Amino acid sequence: MAVRGGFGMFDVLPLPYQFTLLTTLAAPFFQYTSINGPGTGSFPNNLGPLPSNKLRATYIDPNPKRNYVMQYNLNIQYQLTPSLTSLVAYVGSRGIHQPYRPDDADIVIPTLTSAGYLFPQVDADGNLISGPNAGNPPSRINENYGSVRGMFYEGQSYYNALETQLAKRMSHGFQVQGTFTWGRSIDTSSATVAGDAFGNSIASPSFFFNPRVSRGLSDFNVARTLVINGLWELPSPKSITGPARFLTEGWQLGVIFTASTGIPFTPTFGTGDDPNGTLSSDDWAFPNRLGGSGCQSLTNSGNPNNYIKTQCFAVPVAPSQAFFDANCDPAPPTVGAALPPGDLRCFNLKGNAGRNILISPGLLETDFSVFKNNYIRKISETFNIQFRAEMFNVFNHANFAPPVTPDNTDIFNSAGDPTGVAGRLTKTTTTAREIQFALKVIF
Repeated sequence: MAVRGGFGMFDVLPLPYQFTLLTTLAAPFFQYTSINGPGTGSFPNNLGPLPSNKLRATYIDPNPKRNYVMQYNLNIQYQLTPSLTSLVAYVGSRGIHQPYRPDDADIVIPTLTSAGYLFPQVDADGNLISGPNAGNPPSRINENYGSVRGMFYEGQSYYNALETQLAKRMSHGFQVQGTFTWGRSIDTSSATVAGDAFGNSIASPSFFFNPRVSRGLSDFNVARTLVINGLWELPSPKSITGPARFLTEGWQLGVIFTASTGIPFTPTFGTGDDPNGTLSSDDWAFPNRLGGSGCQSLTNSGNPNNYIKTQCFAVPVAPSQAFFDANCDPAPPTVGAALPPGDLRCFNLKGNAGRNILISPGLLETDFSVFKNNYIRKISETFNIQFRAEMFNVFNHANFAPPVTPDNTDIFNSAGDPTGVAGRLTKTTTTAREIQFALKVIF
């Protein structure tokens, strides 16, 4: 038995590309503007004049804190038999002051209340109802720009995993290895170049003023993974000679079986219409997650048409009539009309559904191969013309990708009505069955 462990601490220096991409894609080097509420109708007739005086700017933390990563591991290896070994390991890492990259940090700052983050109360036209600026839209951090791409060194990451392995070395023409990983990766943002590095990302961690709001499973988190691979060299009868021996010897069968849980994604609502009133060019709004019977799990496993349990979500609701009267939009701009009496939906209240609380379908795939080794002894002892037949996803299992963000993750539209397409699975992560043949010359 062998026991090994390790600990390392590494400085993560800011890479030049992080600054280059931010600065070269902003004014004055790059003219990019954003338009909120462009109106309806055919493009570009209803766009109106472009706000060329409100271009995109960049903000990079001028005094970043020390950015570093700690990594640690402990493993135990034990030889069960002369050809069979086992391993159990713990692996972890911790990232401190990681880059945190909102695509647009120029937003209206909400107020933290007992019910959650609340954006300013406005009328049907989006103008403030009370206060010194009543009758005008809420102010973003800097109204001189259309958007501000930011990089703050305040991100955090956490990874912990149990890894196990059982391996049988080649004996009697057979070898097999199995590995199982049970882990969890948590962070406040899963990208450094842009907020939407992954297809399942919400494209901007907008709550840069409190990164804990976006703390959740990493966009790339896979909780459990099992991989088994094996190789069998088929025995050939020693009594056969001549052409029959050539046809029956040298065969190998291989298999790789993979099973894993899915990656996470985020329930959203009204994306693109800014129902919260953030005035961001990259708005995201979140519904409320409901409890009750049937909502312990938020997905319908095996249902590609309605994978999300939409009945377990609702537009954010004020906790009382008094709270609604004092804080919520009486006539939300995205609804376009006053809410009826007793309707306590609070469109300018951030919902309690967190980032990456939903898990997409898992992956199940079996790859199979058949090899025929043909040694040409007249050339050399090792000269081999190998015939290969490889079959990927041999059982043609459909492995669905997460719902497209935000097309199929928006539970409600900006008016609070069900979209009807939330939870629809339209893409796969692996191909259909593929078979390929090849000849390989080995010498």
